[in-house]
Amino acid sequence: MSAHSVTPNVPHALSPDPHSAALCQQLRRTVRERRRRLSAPQQHAAANALAERALQHPRFQQAQHIALYLAVDGELDTQPLIEALWQCGKQVYLPVLHPFSRGHLLFLAYRPDSPMRANRFGILEPELDLHAVCPLHQLELIATPLVAFDAHGHRLGMGGGFYDRTLAPTHHSSQPHALNRAHAARPYPIGLAHDCQQVAHIPRQIWDIPLPEILTPTRHWDWRNS
Repeated sequence: MSAHSVTPNVPHALSPDPHSAALCQQLRRTVRERRRRLSAPQQHAAANALAERALQHPRFQQAQHIALYLAVDGELDTQPLIEALWQCGKQVYLPVLHPFSRGHLLFLAYRPDSPMRANRFGILEPELDLHAVCPLHQLELIATPLVAFDAHGHRLGMGGGFYDRTLAPTHHSSQPHALNRAHAARPYPIGLAHDCQQVAHIPRQIWDIPLPEILTPTRHWDWRNS
């Protein structure tokens, strides 16, 4: 998620610049290995610090419908934050691979007793139940995973474009020419990451969507006024 010009959908056929694509792949390998090297105590401390930081953030305090994710591959563990949000009476949602629209996500309600299944990537997600699906515009906040980020707010994901496609219509409507500014603010995206996931530079692609904020265990990155 990085470019400030975006189309409503991310075509599967688009091919990135070969040099940029190679650089992004190298960054993914480097940062994913960096995450995996974090010890269990380091991961535990980071997860608790991030939860405390998020709970102090006005967006998390005000929102009632919040989408998160379950950590894999060394990602920052969101379980302490999820449990704290449950205790605050918040509704938590998790991403589910869309069964019919390839490359898109649905968001389903997640509770302590939610039945779970592994998707084709081996990531746990709630079992598909149409009654538990939250329409995207009803989500107030969506916390996105990422592989790497830089000091300009550019985000590097796993390369599947799931979050870019999911957020593109909302981001497109939030541009200056948007007619419905009230709807354009939903869902508001915030990235979550370990501090070690910061890199010097991330190449930008035309379909990438910028993140206005990123939270790490030690810092709140905010680009809303930049």
